[in-house]
Amino acid sequence: MINARVLVGGAAHGPVLVLDEPLSFWGAYEPRTGVILDVHHPQRGACVTGTVLLMRESKGSGAAPGAVAESIRLGTAPAAIVLVKTDINIAVGAEVAAALYGTVCPVLTVTEDAFASLCRASALRISASGEITAETV
Repeated sequence: MINARVLVGGAAHGPVLVLDEPLSFWGAYEPRTGVILDVHHPQRGACVTGTVLLMRESKGSGAAPGAVAESIRLGTAPAAIVLVKTDINIAVGAEVAAALYGTVCPVLTVTEDAFASLCRASALRISASGEITAETV
């Protein structure tokens, strides 16, 4: 079990999707489908919907909260997002969606060592208090 720092609270579980590079939620990601569009991203074509998305950090702009909130509203967002580097834009998007739509997408941060450990799991369960445990799929 790993204790994460909770940026946006909530419980979630799902299969792990590890991103090898940062992702911009504005322009490199399609909120209507949950698919990564960036032709230069190693996981181009992967769908983040329902996954516990693991990425060290995001890249992008202040427009990212809108894309994150929209994907949560549409049900195409990850079940949860786990980062190493705190990203206020992702957290704001998730908070806005929770407030407006009543749908939660937890956003958490972990240490680099914890991140490496989580990347080896096939599925993760996240408690509302930020405890992350590996599951079998």
